[in-house]
Amino acid sequence: MTDPSTGAGAPAAEAHLDTVIVAIDGPAGSGKSSVSKQVARRLGYGFLDTGAAYRALAWLALERGTDTSDSSSVLDVMGDFDYAISLDPDEHWVRVGATDVTAAIREPRVSEAVSGVARVPAVRQAVNALFRSMVAASGRPGVVVEGRDITTVVAPDAPVRILLTAAPEVRAARRSAELTTQDASAVAAALHKRDASDSTVVDFLSAAPGVEVVDSTHLDFDQTVDAVIGVIRTNVPAQTGAHNDL
Repeated sequence: MTDPSTGAGAPAAEAHLDTVIVAIDGPAGSGKSSVSKQVARRLGYGFLDTGAAYRALAWLALERGTDTSDSSSVLDVMGDFDYAISLDPDEHWVRVGATDVTAAIREPRVSEAVSGVARVPAVRQAVNALFRSMVAASGRPGVVVEGRDITTVVAPDAPVRILLTAAPEVRAARRSAELTTQDASAVAAALHKRDASDSTVVDFLSAAPGVEVVDSTHLDFDQTVDAVIGVIRTNVPAQTGAHNDL
């Protein structure tokens, strides 16, 4: 796997000694990605979508006709997984080898297969190590890292750990609004299925000790971003070079 802090195949950036990690967990449809990306923009931080790595691996497995429910087969694919992702919130891209899969990994077939890939312990260990190296080599004052088990496994010692959640019906409505080509009831059913499947891998509905909950059920997008930045402001001293939002 490529360390892609500055792009596929490029040398890793020099590690920033005081890189702040903002770890954000939460269930599907909670707004993790969009909120995290906007928080990163406002603070001048990097943005790391960890779920993209599992989606990209699932995409590669599907392209090869691999049974994603078979752990051994998934591990075989993992051995050839040349992965790269941008940490720039304004220029987001994901690549597997020379192929840009930014859009492809959001296809329904990938969403259905990703839990089978993510449940393999050896895959999670390898990918989590990659996430840590990306943050260390980011060269940024901070990185907002979002996904599942970020606050408990990937970055349990992060100075800011947040569980971003919302009521199931609110999450379904928001996801339906994003996916305008899919029926609302189908989106809700898919979200429920994803929650049930993912809950066998990680607990994404309960905050671990030291993790602060931001419930966006009754908040709009901007209010949710402000709430997350409020938590960061409480836990991180103002940094030289960071935007004034802190």
